[in-house]
Amino acid sequence: MATAFGEEEAPDNADYYSLLNVRREASQEELKSSYRRLCMLYHPDKHRDLELKKQAEQLFNLVHQAYEVLSDPQSRAIYDVYGKKGLEMEGWEVVERKRTAAEIREEFERLEREREERRLQQRTNPKGTISVGIDATELFDRYDEEFEDMPGSSFPQVEINRMHISQSIEAPLTAADTAILSGSLSTQNGNGGGTINLALRKVTSAKGWGELEFGAGDLQGPVFGLKIFRNLTPKCFVTTSCALQFSSRGVRPGLTTVMARHLDKNTMGYVQWRWGIQSSMNTSVVRDTKTSHFTMALQLGIPHTFAMVSYQHKFQDEEQTRLKGSIKAGTFGTVLEYGAERKISRHSIIGATVSIGVPQGVSLKVKLNRASQTYFFPIHLTDQLLPSAVFYATVAPLVVYVAMHRLIIKPYLNSQKERELEKQRQNSASEIHHKKQEAEAAVQLMQESVRRIIEAEESKMGLIIVNAWYGKFVTDNSQKNERVKVIDVTVPLQCLVKDSKLILTETSKVGLPGFYDPCVGEDKSLKVLYQFRGVLHQVMSSDNEPLRIPKQSHKIDIDG
Repeated sequence: MATAFGEEEAPDNADYYSLLNVRREASQEELKSSYRRLCMLYHPDKHRDLELKKQAEQLFNLVHQAYEVLSDPQSRAIYDVYGKKGLEMEGWEVVERKRTAAEIREEFERLEREREERRLQQRTNPKGTISVGIDATELFDRYDEEFEDMPGSSFPQVEINRMHISQSIEAPLTAADTAILSGSLSTQNGNGGGTINLALRKVTSAKGWGELEFGAGDLQGPVFGLKIFRNLTPKCFVTTSCALQFSSRGVRPGLTTVMARHLDKNTMGYVQWRWGIQSSMNTSVVRDTKTSHFTMALQLGIPHTFAMVSYQHKFQDEEQTRLKGSIKAGTFGTVLEYGAERKISRHSIIGATVSIGVPQGVSLKVKLNRASQTYFFPIHLTDQLLPSAVFYATVAPLVVYVAMHRLIIKPYLNSQKERELEKQRQNSASEIHHKKQEAEAAVQLMQESVRRIIEAEESKMGLIIVNAWYGKFVTDNSQKNERVKVIDVTVPLQCLVKDSKLILTETSKVGLPGFYDPCVGEDKSLKVLYQFRGVLHQVMSSDNEPLRIPKQSHKIDIDG
């Protein structure tokens, strides 16, 4: 055990609050009390054995480092926001340590901005959209029998009748200036063209920015545009954009102004005025919460006037499932839409929407978002309201998704997750080995203190930790797997007992003295069997859940 720690420092992910077993809001008195207790436990002078003395010295220094950071308001302010990397920021040594916490944070943010500026030339923000329009009307609405003798008429024809591709990239020039290059190609029924645009955006202050845009294409003449964004108040902002389009018919001006205001924490109100080739006045209210998204809009204009209401429900599941529906009625007719979207991987979201309109007909819109790329497939099924088209447009995507999810997506995600876990275990193997040795050394140093604590608790029939395990508890009957997934933390927990109470904060238990991570990347729990007033109690809590024992609800019902 003499080389349990070597000459390494604490791992970068060490949680100082967890190490001291205090809340993130802990007062100076709470920090000092916990620090003193751990110092008494790990002080090197308490041990004569050279190996134990060296181990105690390492642990004592680690606890001292944590207390030194958290007891200093300036260091704690940086650690709370940025962790250990904030304390190790290049250039930090020139900062005056007598500044206030707010000034320290401001200085750190300045240093962070300087580092960010050095990376600006290497960073872009690519965005792209590919839209493929499909005409599948012959699947549900075929020609009359007199045309069936035409070549190829025995099979319904499904064809691509339009396509649109757009792409944009950002090139940050400085912290305040950004160049945006974008282009698009469109084709419909054999005719098409493209455009290219260059925009220069400048952030003028914390309250606003401006953007100049230049564009050209074979479907339109040169375009010159100007856009301005400005925060009028903390709850209100305005965006104004004007454009001049040059063509053989002359100059076509256009102007759009949008004013928005926060009506409450989750609700925004918008007023938009547009003048030019298409003129309109639009008013909308958008309410976005953790579980729902609601929009109500009314537009008066040329060529279209309409009213629209939409609602989206957000499920709080791992796949971030959303169900949505909307109805839109105006001079163009009435359109009812309903659909859903779901996350299928870390960077991919798939969705489908059924559109039923008069006189538009029935369409199915399939969308796939992959990182910053969007793939859109609008499939036009019928020009009429046919029940069969509505049925298949609703059921077919569900059947296809369920089949793909079970046969392809779920097996792929499971294998990918397993590969990532294995890679994470391999990358952290050295660090976990270090933490394991550190935990074993800590347990060895705790033995004498634990004996005294148990004697004191037994004399007053207080709190005795009988058994405690930390890790992932396997639900099957394989005891072998369970031993691999959990570690015994009976001694470390008993050492934290004070006045017949054990209080653990809401931080991860992996940072507590005598603990380490037995199952990297997996959910962990703490299971405790303890005795209080001669009666057995048992409790299990998740890793980040605060725990306070003893409790009457933990009592084991022997009769049951």
